[in-house]
Amino acid sequence: MKVLVIGAGNMGLTYSEGMAKSSFLGKQNLKIYDTDPNKITKLSKEPHFDVYDNLEACLPKADIVFLAVKPYHIEDLFKTMAPQINDQQLFVSLMAGVTIDTIKDQLGAKKVVRAMPNLPAKVGKGVTSYTESEDVSKVELIMVRNLLDTTGTSIHVDTENFIDASTGISGSGPAYVFYFMQSMLDAALKMGFSDYDSKVLVSNTFEGAIELFNQSNISPETWINRVASKGGTTQAAIDSMDDNNVKQLIQDAAYAAFDRAIELGKEK
Repeated sequence: MKVLVIGAGNMGLTYSEGMAKSSFLGKQNLKIYDTDPNKITKLSKEPHFDVYDNLEACLPKADIVFLAVKPYHIEDLFKTMAPQINDQQLFVSLMAGVTIDTIKDQLGAKKVVRAMPNLPAKVGKGVTSYTESEDVSKVELIMVRNLLDTTGTSIHVDTENFIDASTGISGSGPAYVFYFMQSMLDAALKMGFSDYDSKVLVSNTFEGAIELFNQSNISPETWINRVASKGGTTQAAIDSMDDNNVKQLIQDAAYAAFDRAIELGKEK
């Protein structure tokens, strides 16, 4: 199986490294295409990559092509790619807001998988939702899932609406967590803790809470009730967040990302 990744930015390189270190490519090196001379020079030193700055030298030979470029690059890129592709090639898009129909129409491809990754893929803890065009076979979908899972885990969804929805939950979600963490860090600093102690307090609290959640079948709401005793310190914090409608604001934020993903798709 010959896999090509177009675009060696953060997400493209993350998936490239995950796939190249897996067993799914057999003895084949992973192919990467980019136009940045500095990236090409750097990546060429990696033994598990074949690096290209010319699409003609790599695109026609690929079985699966990952599209990991910024959405505003696709018009010119697809014009260059279109004469060089064939109907048997499978294209996996990691581009936010770019629909399957847009890729099929502008690129002329038949087999397209649209995926929504997230930042924790960089540390092997990513979650990627994906869906496919009707020409993608079950066997091909299994191959794609295996490749996506090299950076964490993946979930198959039935329609692109769920891809946009997962953008609002998992795609943008790490930023919500970091936003909450930064707020807690700022509070800790104001209380007089050092930078180091603030980081330890906040990061270990998040890590521990997630581990508790993952190792049980208990809902977050039940955990809250177990921690918050009537008239206690935790309940005072929860009451403050409820009074300020924090739960609804977080849901509104997720929907704002969801709505923007839909808008981006219409803009293409």
